Amino acid sequence: MFRSRLTPFALSILTLALAGAPSTAETVTEQSEIGPIQIETVTSGLESPWAMAFLPDGRFLVTERGGAMRIVNGDTVGTPLSGLPDIADRGQGGLLDVALAPDFATSNTIVFSYSEPALRGIGTAVSKATLTESGLANVERIFSMNNKSFGGRHFGSRLAFAPDGTLFITTGDRGEPNRSQDGSDHAGSVIRINLDGSAPADNPSFSVPATPVTWSIGHRNPQSAAINPTTGVLWTVEHGARGGDEVNIPQAGLNYGWPIISYGREYSGGKIGIGTEAPGYEQPIHYWDPSIAPSGMAFGTNLSVPEWQSSLFVGALRGAHISRLSLDGDRIVGEEQILESLGERIRDVRVGPDGALYALTDSPEGRILRITPDRQS
Repeated sequence: MFRSRLTPFALSILTLALAGAPSTAETVTEQSEIGPIQIETVTSGLESPWAMAFLPDGRFLVTERGGAMRIVNGDTVGTPLSGLPDIADRGQGGLLDVALAPDFATSNTIVFSYSEPALRGIGTAVSKATLTESGLANVERIFSMNNKSFGGRHFGSRLAFAPDGTLFITTGDRGEPNRSQDGSDHAGSVIRINLDGSAPADNPSFSVPATPVTWSIGHRNPQSAAINPTTGVLWTVEHGARGGDEVNIPQAGLNYGWPIISYGREYSGGKIGIGTEAPGYEQPIHYWDPSIAPSGMAFGTNLSVPEWQSSLFVGALRGAHISRLSLDGDRIVGEEQILESLGERIRDVRVGPDGALYALTDSPEGRILRITPDRQS
């Protein structure tokens, strides 16, 4: 059985991190608005990693898009865990997000998203399982996107547990924009389910026919999702087309406009929909033009850096940086780009139990990075 207590090795790792002890790992320094920051390579040799989660004993649980899930202990990358379901490694699809269940300390339950193969195409699915030292047990699918389709684009697939224990799942439009406006189609939506896969009794009622698990519609491809620790509310970030990447706070039963309204344009340069706003469609709280191609995100609330605690960190694939968005409540009031000196696509961003910021690079030789202020410079 997987042990969720701190092992002596893991405890020493966390103690060194908190003490700011020197590391033998590769470290570079970059300037930021708070002064110099250190970017330390914790782990390398990950093959196109997509997501990471912190285990209670100080190790990482990491997914690789090609279909492997591994436990990473310091700079040691474990062998692939057994027990995963069939996964379609196609285009942007594969093994994607992973999250620990709220009761992980007693249940060892995790959830993970992936592109699921079927006779008539592939689509976003989510399973839960018991994590052991060697693999996954008691694997049970709890969500499977309806209306599967062929093609390898726009799976969404980020996961976020709400304070009440329900699970938010993002789905992309699968490259077929009009599906995002059909509430009976899971594509281009935020989904909310209980951990057993059922629809929560307080899920919204829509003005258009919608499935019982649908929370909001009109999304293009949200590959970022996180709960704001201050408010307990879900935030998402989604890919636009040519421009128009959006930060949203999806509310129950609302329509976020894609492809009727957008701040982006077609890749050919043509107009999308009817403009940037229209009655009945929600506005983003922030957008990028040109696009940064957003990926994972994390709130800085629990960071040990006071200057970063009122920030939202969003990984950028096209922009090859982390966008640090300064927050004033639910308003974004400033932006800084960090990790630009690396020139690497950032796939996921998380806050560690040691109060440091961590990032996952998107590469055939992917790395876990630890970002902290360089207080000695």
